[in-house]
Amino acid sequence: MHTIKTLKNQLSDLKINPAGTLLVHSAYKCIGEVDGRADTVLDALMEYMESGTLLLPSHTWDNVKKGTNPVMDVLHTPSCVGILTEIFRNRAGVRRSLHPTHSLSATGKDAEEILAGEEKINTPCGKDGAYYKLWERNAQILLIGVNFGRNTFIHGIEEWDNAEGFISTQITDLYTIDYNGNRLHTPQYRHNSRLGSDTFVKLEPQAIQEGILSLGRFGDATARVMYTQPLRKMVAEIIKTDALYLQRF
Repeated sequence: MHTIKTLKNQLSDLKINPAGTLLVHSAYKCIGEVDGRADTVLDALMEYMESGTLLLPSHTWDNVKKGTNPVMDVLHTPSCVGILTEIFRNRAGVRRSLHPTHSLSATGKDAEEILAGEEKINTPCGKDGAYYKLWERNAQILLIGVNFGRNTFIHGIEEWDNAEGFISTQITDLYTIDYNGNRLHTPQYRHNSRLGSDTFVKLEPQAIQEGILSLGRFGDATARVMYTQPLRKMVAEIIKTDALYLQRF
C-alpha cells in the first residue's frame, strides 16, 4: 500500500522541483491502493510542493455549454477531469481561475499571479492566460496514469504557434460567476476538432528520443514528466512544417 511518504519519495525520484511550478494531470484509479485514498495523494503533492506552486486542471468544457448550461460558477461548477481535480479545487487555500471552460486550480506562492486574468481569455488556452504563464515559467508537467492525450498544454502550443483546424470560427456566449457572485461575460472560441487531443500521443516517441519526456512511477501509475519550454519548442517546430499535424492520427 502506498503512503504519503512513499508517494513523496517517488516525486523526488521523478526529479520534480519542489520550489518550482508543477501542473498535474491524473487518473486516480491508476495510482493503486493508497492509505487515505485520494486525500493522501493530494496531501503528498501539496506537501512536496509547499515551497513552490501546484496546479491541477478544473476544466468544465463538458458541462458548460451553449443553451444547456452556459454558466461556470467558480465555486460550484464541478470539474469534469477527474476526482483528484474536484477534491483539490475545494481544498482550503486553493484558488480557481475564472476561465469558463478550461479553469485551473492552484495553491502556493505564485498561484494568484498565474490564475489572474483568465476571465479575459476567449480561447481555451489563449496567450497571456494561465497555460501561457506556465510556458513563461518553464513549469514542469506531471502526467499520472495518463498520456499526452490529456496534456492540455499542447492545446496551448496549437494556439500560440499557429496550428490549424482546431478552434471554431464561431464565438459562443458563455458566462462566469466569480468569487463575489458577479456574472461575467466570458465568450469563447471553442475547440472543434473531431479528434480532440487523442492525436497528441504520437508526439511521445520524439519527446522521449529528444530527452524532453522522462518516465517513472507514481504509486502504481506510469508517470510522465516534462518541462514546458522544450516541449513547446519541439511541437512548434513540427507545426511550422505541418500546421495540420495534430489534427491527424
